[in-house]
Amino acid sequence: MSDERSIEELAERLGLDPESDRAWLEPALEHPSYAHERRGDRGNERLEYLGDAVLDLAIGDLLYRAHAGWDEGSLTRARASLVNTAALAERAREIKLGACIRLGRTELRGKGSEKPRILANAFEALLGASYLARGYEPTRALIARLFRHIVENPLLGSHRDPKTAFQEWAHAHRELTPRYQVLSDSGIENSAERFEV
Repeated sequence: MSDERSIEELAERLGLDPESDRAWLEPALEHPSYAHERRGDRGNERLEYLGDAVLDLAIGDLLYRAHAGWDEGSLTRARASLVNTAALAERAREIKLGACIRLGRTELRGKGSEKPRILANAFEALLGASYLARGYEPTRALIARLFRHIVENPLLGSHRDPKTAFQEWAHAHRELTPRYQVLSDSGIENSAERFEV
């Protein structure tokens, strides 16, 4: 499928106008490997940064309104479970975002459009671009549509990620907060074994 057709189909899946919204969709879908090969720049990384901030705010707002009885800790855990790489990659798969991401040759050979980190980053970049082009409210509405079925789950705030569970245990049993130190960095992006801590 051509890039143009896949972007048109993405716009339709998101309830956007394929003609007028194409201008902001395209930069959001340029992975750094693609942009570097073509222009020597960093692609959608700045949009990803902005999208991350917009997503945190929107998800925080949605959770706050959906779960009036939850305390701060439950809301924080719920937000963390919704905006982590695995969860964002899943949302990206639901909207078939991988088919639209423009990748450099190496990432294409390595099936980059299936990698969770690349999917999550492109998803955030898409939200950042939406925010710049359309503003907060339309972007928040898009996020609400994509996350509503999960945000309203009453069990969402009860889960703890392993790092948080360890930190809470250490604080309760040892009265200390763990400090983490990076011992080595392989430099291989999107690798689960990149850092030794």
